[in-house]
Amino acid sequence: MSAVAVLMASNNAHKRRELGEIFALAGLREVVLITPDELGVRCEPEESGTSYLANALIKAQALAKAYRDSGGAQPVWILADDSGLEVDALGGQPGVHSARYYQSAPGGDGCAALLAAMAGVPDAQRSARFRCVLVLISPEGDVHHFEGVCEGQIAHERRGTGGFGFDPVFVVADGRTMAELSAAEKHAISHRGIAGRQAAAFLRQVMR
Repeated sequence: MSAVAVLMASNNAHKRRELGEIFALAGLREVVLITPDELGVRCEPEESGTSYLANALIKAQALAKAYRDSGGAQPVWILADDSGLEVDALGGQPGVHSARYYQSAPGGDGCAALLAAMAGVPDAQRSARFRCVLVLISPEGDVHHFEGVCEGQIAHERRGTGGFGFDPVFVVADGRTMAELSAAEKHAISHRGIAGRQAAAFLRQVMR
């Protein structure tokens, strides 16, 4: 299989690295992930959707248009990710607003803000989940989407130095936080890992 260009609707280095690792672990090493910045494409649509799928579609479709408008001639797949943390004790929040919640927290420390919001909440009521939706748009404009969910709990303190975002306060089934897992361990169970493997299997099938 020859190399396939996939243009990500994000310049987030963490997401690019994770998705690259997830695709490689799924046996899809032929994909070359490209960021908009690398092509000089500006695309920052307002994420006004009320669901992860809606926001992922907004980003993917906006990037597809921006790429065309920039004069992009190479056939590329467009990949967009929308994900978030749903905390049951907070009524499912921050959910689709997770990025804004994290970035707008005092000092940009979303983990500290979440731990403060959960202060005094007993273990039995600290259930939460990460959810991710990936959208792929083919060079012909066909839209496909994939979803992954990882169940867990909110910790009482941050632990671990790996990962990013809320990973240090999200406890998985074995009692460690997501930030205490190796990259391979995280990708095996994470919301992005689950959705990414579905996307990788789809791409392997269509690119045979």
